[in-house]
Amino acid sequence: MTIASIRRGYQVIKTVLHYGLDDVLPKNKTPWYFSLLRNCFFWIRNQHKDKSSAERLKLAMQDLGPVYIKLGQMLSTRRDLLNDEWASELAMLQDRVPPFDSTLARQAIEAELKAPIDSLFDNFEDIPLASASISQVHTANLKENGAEVVLKVLRPNVEARVNADLQLMCQAANLLEKLLGEGNRLRPAEVIDDYRTTILGELNLKLEALNAIKLRNNFLDSDSLYVPYVYEDYCYPRLMVMERVYGIPVSDIEALKAQGTNLKLLAERGVELFFTQVFRDNFFHADMHPGNIFISREHPDNPFYIGMDCGIMGTLNDVDKRYLAENFLAFFNRDYQRIAQLYIESGWVSENTDVLAFEQAVKVVCEPMFNKPLDEISFGHVLLELFRTARRFDIVVQPQLVLLEKTLLYIEGLGRQLYPQLDLWSTAKPFLEQWMSEQVGPKAIFDKVKMKSPYWAEKLPEFPELIYDNLKMGRKLLGTQQQMLDKYLKFQHKAHKSNYLLITAAVMLICGTILLNQYATLWPAYICITSGIVLWFTGWRSRPKNRKF
Repeated sequence: MTIASIRRGYQVIKTVLHYGLDDVLPKNKTPWYFSLLRNCFFWIRNQHKDKSSAERLKLAMQDLGPVYIKLGQMLSTRRDLLNDEWASELAMLQDRVPPFDSTLARQAIEAELKAPIDSLFDNFEDIPLASASISQVHTANLKENGAEVVLKVLRPNVEARVNADLQLMCQAANLLEKLLGEGNRLRPAEVIDDYRTTILGELNLKLEALNAIKLRNNFLDSDSLYVPYVYEDYCYPRLMVMERVYGIPVSDIEALKAQGTNLKLLAERGVELFFTQVFRDNFFHADMHPGNIFISREHPDNPFYIGMDCGIMGTLNDVDKRYLAENFLAFFNRDYQRIAQLYIESGWVSENTDVLAFEQAVKVVCEPMFNKPLDEISFGHVLLELFRTARRFDIVVQPQLVLLEKTLLYIEGLGRQLYPQLDLWSTAKPFLEQWMSEQVGPKAIFDKVKMKSPYWAEKLPEFPELIYDNLKMGRKLLGTQQQMLDKYLKFQHKAHKSNYLLITAAVMLICGTILLNQYATLWPAYICITSGIVLWFTGWRSRPKNRKF
């Protein structure tokens, strides 16, 4: 452990105690030595007793800096883990930090490009267009064609600071896990592990560039989404160069109304985009908060989205997609038994889960939602409540589905902010039904045959040889089975003969013993006993020795 990590650890402990977050832990679950350790920092007292625990947590994360702020933002989307008060408070955290010196930005860019900025770009703007905890954005023009571009560059030493904070978070999470016990639904170690994967992915701008290229290719001919062009030759792990685009932030409703944007169409397209990414492409943007989405200024009557920041992307396998589609369809059909069965079929239910009780719990959670009009039902909240219920029954919810649930909540909130009467079910139902028909209908069978046909064509010349080998093996197997059967019958015959002799010998010995005690004449008893002994040895020696067939 370095001096820097010790210093940072002390800073974290000081902040936690300054905001009285040690009081959040249940007293009955903290061991005796916890109070002793707390008293070692007796001079640090809770200075915010007038504030709620949720507000104190938000302020503490704000003080601890960008890595903790991003953790708080992620936790605010995990309403399956936190109650609404805590989640709402953490949602107010803002990832806004002062820009770092442009000289350092130039040095970082030139280190990645291995060339002076002026040799590749014109009009490089030293004042950043935007600044966040992980990176900073500058504008310029490409020298080769004059195109307007933005250069996204990581902050100096950000990897070391993130890794140091992650190490402390992991240690704290493991400690909390021990204090709270395995049954606690918060599962700190699992949360930090998910966060670690997310934030480390954001530290690789080359990966973000590849994600953006893939998303752009998926929607090249789309009227609903535009992803800026990425100049891949200028992209590196710490630098990304992409087309500069102009648009209206999706959260600026007044500006959208002022230019006459068709908000109803825009809201419906947002939902369609989400389900297209999930069910058609199996590749969805998982960080669609308002800061990453803009609306084109062109064609306000036929508006389209502009997608930015592809650092966090999600994927679902076929099992996950089928679960998701069937879950929504079962929910709107009020088929709660099917919802419970989906968890079982997906393999997420432990052996100790009471399936009938789980089904009843699902019904209790979902049924009240139907008291609302369809245009007020939230898909995201349906998933959220199902995940909360699942966790109560110790059912493991897959991380990729939690990521999708978070994204769906964003999309729904955004859609209803644009158009409050948005009917999500009417918009999404065609996608779900079409996908299900493609999975189980004749078209699905044809598509699977079509997909497998190149493999079968490649193996076709080998079929005669495979058939011959299988017939030969079958003939050999039949011969082997016949031999085994003969051996088994022989064994059984010997066993029956031996058992018969042994039983007869036992009867003769018993009769001889009775005759010996009951009659004065001894010779009948001697004959029975002698015969019994002879039969016993004969039967014993005739026992089958080899039990292998």
